[in-house]
Amino acid sequence: MTDDLRLGVLGFGLRSSLALTAHRPGEGSAVTAVADPDPAALAAAGDRLPGSALHTDHRRVLDDPEVDAVLVLTPDHTHADLACAALRAGKPVLVEKPLDITVERCDEILRTAYETGTRLYIGHNMRHMPVVRLMRELISRGAVGNVRTVWVRHFVGYGGDWYFKDWHAERRHTTGLLLQKAAHDLDVVHWLAGGYAAEVQALGDLMVYGANPHRRAPGEPKHDDWYTKDGHWPPATQRGLNPVIDVEDVSLLNMRLDNGVLAAYQQCHFTPDYWRNYTVIGDAGRLENFGDGPGGRVQVWNSRRSGYRADADEVHEIPAAQDSAGHGGADPLLIDEFVRFVRDGGTTDTSPVAARMAVAAGVRATESLRDGGTPRPVPAPDPELAAYFARGQVR
Repeated sequence: MTDDLRLGVLGFGLRSSLALTAHRPGEGSAVTAVADPDPAALAAAGDRLPGSALHTDHRRVLDDPEVDAVLVLTPDHTHADLACAALRAGKPVLVEKPLDITVERCDEILRTAYETGTRLYIGHNMRHMPVVRLMRELISRGAVGNVRTVWVRHFVGYGGDWYFKDWHAERRHTTGLLLQKAAHDLDVVHWLAGGYAAEVQALGDLMVYGANPHRRAPGEPKHDDWYTKDGHWPPATQRGLNPVIDVEDVSLLNMRLDNGVLAAYQQCHFTPDYWRNYTVIGDAGRLENFGDGPGGRVQVWNSRRSGYRADADEVHEIPAAQDSAGHGGADPLLIDEFVRFVRDGGTTDTSPVAARMAVAAGVRATESLRDGGTPRPVPAPDPELAAYFARGQVR
């Protein structure tokens, strides 16, 4: 007999790894019920989570008195409906990023959490990644002075395999990859810079995958060679792409944050390599990461002016995570925080308001991108809701 937190899982597809990470019988949490309308997904859940109750209807999980809390791991455009249903059922809920695909649906989730008093947690894994925490620590101790600008380059080397063969390729399910894929990075930019985007401007295009004629038929599963260890290279060799592709595969975003910081984010889905490069420049130095996992490093230049020099003033190795599971070892730490939050409440490193602001920046940036790059203001959150979540969801 243990006091494991009993978890229900809604959706056992692409994000099922988080459910498997959360299933730690005897160590604080265990998945006891799974809902997914796909029989194949349920069969996979039965194999990986023996003993869990399996349902095709999510309401069976939400109505189960033996379920203490819920993980929403379904496609993005379903998050608001399922999260709000869980909150109204009194089940604390973890919503995997992004919060949803419109500002209005994100606000619906926040408002429902406020009105019901049920705890809401956001799966922004990158706040637990060692490279991000290292950069934040260096900034906090003044390694670059006051942050003035942040630049991010996101090389999505597996973009054709992971984002253009299923629902990710369609606007109706994602709004666009400047929201769906960038939500993590936009949140990290906000976290490192200490402010939220207030105005955005973006350009982008569907440069490579839109012209590829090798599409799978509507309604069929993803092509059986959608993933290989080394990916498909060059990108033109991709086969079995989604029948509808109407999201951009390259995008450039400029942001002015509410504290005056200027930021830039660039995303490309047809690079040969896959990693993120952050540059943070303050009024007394610059830091940059080279790699984003163990073996990588964050370097700081802050002692003097010079021409180009490879010999940084500080070199910090990116520490290995305690667990090698998903997102560079961040997922177990995310689950640890969620379980603690459900049990004890209090503040968390991830933030529902910050998640909403990452979506709001992505939505408005996508509008700008599709309207010739015209600037767009980013709507601020309801002050009442912002204050509620800042207090750790205490009235």
